Amino acid sequence: MESLSGLTAFVRAAELRSFVAAAQRLEISASAVGKSIARLEESLGVRLLNRSTRHISLTEAGELFYARCSRVVAELEEAQAELSRQREVPRGRLRISLPALGYRMLLPILPEFTRRYPEIELDLDFSDRMVDVIAEGMDAVIRSGDVLDSRLRARTLGAFRLILVGAPGYFATRGIPTTPEQLRDHACLFYRFHSNGQLQPWTFEGRAGLPPLELPGTLTFNNVEALIGAAVGGLGVAYLPDFAVGQYLRDGSLVSILDERLVAGGTFSLLWPGSRQPLPKLRAFIDFLAEHLVLGP
Repeated sequence: MESLSGLTAFVRAAELRSFVAAAQRLEISASAVGKSIARLEESLGVRLLNRSTRHISLTEAGELFYARCSRVVAELEEAQAELSRQREVPRGRLRISLPALGYRMLLPILPEFTRRYPEIELDLDFSDRMVDVIAEGMDAVIRSGDVLDSRLRARTLGAFRLILVGAPGYFATRGIPTTPEQLRDHACLFYRFHSNGQLQPWTFEGRAGLPPLELPGTLTFNNVEALIGAAVGGLGVAYLPDFAVGQYLRDGSLVSILDERLVAGGTFSLLWPGSRQPLPKLRAFIDFLAEHLVLGP
């Protein structure tokens, strides 16, 4: 243990160029830092630091030794912090932002989470706007699509498909389209993105090289729940994530069409600030979602 303490004292003194500053960081006395480094130098048989009354500097041997030891000490401190985190009971408030539709993913597994972690308080923000995790003080966000912010760490939660659905009564009246082109004769319900105001495109396999399929926009929504309600109500055909309409497909309120022509989809990821290791409460949430979240119809 003496060699480890000497190693840590040396690295901190080399970084801060001061025994006093290193002692403050390590919460020991400056004389203890100096003695610990002296014993390390004696055991190695080399001088690591040049000392004067005003400052310290690395010797040539010290430069070489520091380059190796700094990584060792960083790994040691991370291991100690990890053990400390494992001993702590996850507790406290977690602010999590999710898409407006996220409750359909989260609600089925929330009872088990609250049973397992009764001391974690979840503050859930359901919104389709693009939340700035760091600026808005969120602990984490759930998002679909690519992770473009290098400040964030990510954990993939699962994949989903985009499917076309409509109510049985609607298809009984209007007929069931068997090709994408036949959708021109149907009432199409579109979703408008909050981020850029554009309509979500309907993507079909086998149309490479062909112009985009122009479809009649009977109704447009900027809320997925309203879009689902319109489809269930028989107002037309909607292009929706499969997990969002799973219960309606199972109970027969909606049926899917043109499944073999639809290949688009995406993934959901949990993102959190990457400048620090997750606290126990966030680590518990990350691991729980990765284990229990199930997407799909």
